[in-house]
Amino acid sequence: MSPEVMTLTMLFAVLVGVFMGFPIAFTLGGMGLIFGSIFWGPQTGALLAAKAFSVYNNYTYVAIPLFIFMGTMLDASGVADTAFGVLNQWLKKFKGGLGVGTIILCTMFAACTGVVGASVTAMGLLALPAMLSRGYKHSLACGVVCAGGSLGILIPPSIMLVLFGPMANVSVVKLFSAAIIPGLGLSVLYALYVIIYTRLKKDAIVENSEQQQEVRYSVIDGIKAFLPFLFLIFMVLGMILFGVCSPTEAAAAGSLGAILLAGAYRKINMRVLINAGVSSLKISAMVMFIATGANIFTSVFFGVGGNRVMTDFFMSLDIGAGGTFVAVLLLVFILGMLIDWVGILLIVIPIFMPILNAFGFDTLWSSMMIIVMLQTSFLTPPFAHALFYIRGVAPPEVSTASIYRGAVPFILIVVFMLVLMAVFPGICTWLPNRL
Repeated sequence: MSPEVMTLTMLFAVLVGVFMGFPIAFTLGGMGLIFGSIFWGPQTGALLAAKAFSVYNNYTYVAIPLFIFMGTMLDASGVADTAFGVLNQWLKKFKGGLGVGTIILCTMFAACTGVVGASVTAMGLLALPAMLSRGYKHSLACGVVCAGGSLGILIPPSIMLVLFGPMANVSVVKLFSAAIIPGLGLSVLYALYVIIYTRLKKDAIVENSEQQQEVRYSVIDGIKAFLPFLFLIFMVLGMILFGVCSPTEAAAAGSLGAILLAGAYRKINMRVLINAGVSSLKISAMVMFIATGANIFTSVFFGVGGNRVMTDFFMSLDIGAGGTFVAVLLLVFILGMLIDWVGILLIVIPIFMPILNAFGFDTLWSSMMIIVMLQTSFLTPPFAHALFYIRGVAPPEVSTASIYRGAVPFILIVVFMLVLMAVFPGICTWLPNRL
């Protein structure tokens, strides 16, 4: 069987498996073993053992369960409750202030945890009822929480960046520093959208005439509310960016910091620790299973010449380097509607990053373009994690259609940020080059 036929057959088989609803880990790993057995024979079993060992022996991946544990403990500590109350009070008289405050808190929460589920769920339980009670349009309130909560996968520490680095042969520290400006830039654009929308759209916020009893916070209370976030950010990002320790060691320090915070807020007990540990185990096991399956698939795919076939195909399209890059971004966007972001990374990066490198694109810049595009995968139905999380915590009167409509403007904002990064590459390369 020719390499061209094997390549097309393998890609088609994976797409069929995904569309039929099979778990992405078993789809990739199973197809790799099946086609490896056809091409190489029984020694494919040794490949399975070797690839599993290489994934579980990767020191960088140790940071994944640690960052997940840190985020879970931060959520359990309840530090976001007081911070949200302070922002709510400070921005009360500012039209759209509650939405802007939600985005600010989401950004701070994102800088302390690399898990979207924790951010979106916590903000959905905390901010969504408050915005709805203030008369915010359902679609606007849901869109703010979905988009703001999804920043947790972009702003470091992010398990996406930890997973991406070894796959693309890019330093995780460089990815962390490269993601800071785009992540904060998206946060600013989200806030600007809320400000502009609430002023142009008369029915964006329908003021509630009922006066609600609110807790009054002093300046000292505000300082105390934000100190835990600054403490964790310094524990993780500060030590990474200043070269004190590696991302894996910083993740351990951040986990310890989150435990200390939960203890300081008197929210720590054996049940909280067990729940955090089990949650970390479940998510980490899922990620590592997918990584193992993808490694098996890509090894067989490369072994049969699939990478050469794909490179020759894109080179022969005569659409140039720019056209090829746009095609890859469109593929990432479309896949984001259909499969999990981990599956997208483990399918797209090994196959298409070498093609982009062959066209001469800067690896760090092209990596950040793909990572930012993956922000849309949390907001584009039908397979959108952030929308699912909001649907799970939203009141019954909030329709699914409202949740979907609320995500659309923020998807367009992500695309606008990609255009800015394409025109001004320094947005993601300036800081890594200075460190």
